Amino acid sequence: MTHVLYLAHDLSDPAIRRRVLTLIAGGAQVTLAGFRRGENQLADIEGVRPIALGETADGKFPQRVKAVVLASLSLGGKLQGIARPDIVIARNLEMLALAKRALALYGGDIPLVYECLDIHRLLLNQGKVGKALNAAQHYFARDAKLLMTSSPAFVEHYFKPISGLDLPVLLQENKVLALDTVTQEKPHPRLPEAGQPWKIGWFGALRCRKSLEILAAFAREMDGKVEVILRGRPAYSEFSDFDGFVKNAPHLHFHGPYKNPEQLASIYNEVQFTWAIDFFEEGQNSSWLLPNRLYEGCLHGALPIAVTGTETARFIQKRNIGFTLPDATAANLAALFSTMTPETYSAAFETLAAQDEKQWLTDRDDCRLLVHKLSNLTKSASGHASEAAFSTV
Repeated sequence: MTHVLYLAHDLSDPAIRRRVLTLIAGGAQVTLAGFRRGENQLADIEGVRPIALGETADGKFPQRVKAVVLASLSLGGKLQGIARPDIVIARNLEMLALAKRALALYGGDIPLVYECLDIHRLLLNQGKVGKALNAAQHYFARDAKLLMTSSPAFVEHYFKPISGLDLPVLLQENKVLALDTVTQEKPHPRLPEAGQPWKIGWFGALRCRKSLEILAAFAREMDGKVEVILRGRPAYSEFSDFDGFVKNAPHLHFHGPYKNPEQLASIYNEVQFTWAIDFFEEGQNSSWLLPNRLYEGCLHGALPIAVTGTETARFIQKRNIGFTLPDATAANLAALFSTMTPETYSAAFETLAAQDEKQWLTDRDDCRLLVHKLSNLTKSASGHASEAAFSTV
């Protein structure tokens, strides 16, 4: 059995839970170690007791650097008694530094995998800070054997032209983890009853203040014809008063966290549309990502709404599913819903429902394939200046 040491930047992140479950379902033994960042019991993983390396704060970059330094000094003690792993996976830049320390502690030829599913804005800074961070990333990833990322646009716009890394790439999209042997239930249309509003769901990592303001203004303007439902994990550091703002916004409601993937069907079946727009790092990471909610919503029949010019918009336009706005404004949303009839919705839903559901799912075969690819990594399979660099493996 392949033993994976997974170094996570945020143990309370549901995406970390999903990756660990994926590895376990693929036949790997997983040791999880990382930082705590807030409480989220829904991210707990049965059978896995994480090794806490310290605490970090969302949006507090200097504090995170300090936490990494302290964790590096204590890592030997934290990993004492943990068997030598076959593979080390470092999630995000801060964990690369700890991965280097872990490899030194264990010794030998242990392949390192760099997993990066977001491009932090500081990495795109053209000043001294950006150059220093990219240099650090290059230094810590110089012995890595593989880069795992979730969107081809990250490779096209950052890793290939800017990062200086020269690694084979394994694309791992943010698909829904589906481990049940029972066939996935086909989504069903859910036209609102007479007099009831259309519903838009904004689910997942709620970190975009601009999205919140747009959706609130739109819901207010529609005056009960459309309702916006928020679920997930707010990044409170990005809002002056998230709870107070939502409480005072008419026709906009926050219903708290949910368990992924266990509760996805129930929450998405309550809405007709998915807000698949993000401005957290506008023009950069937000334009390049393919978010979890895109795959979750499409799997469960919630029509995605995206903004033109983003990777998400290109994704849905290629498949002729959902709706794109020329610009994400309350006025453009109102214009879209002024023409939303039962017939318009039903036609769009049928097009989405006719898609091959496999493109939204990671099943047990996918889990086994991932672990198989990771298990085949060896010291001789160098990712430096290789012909495989920036190709999908």
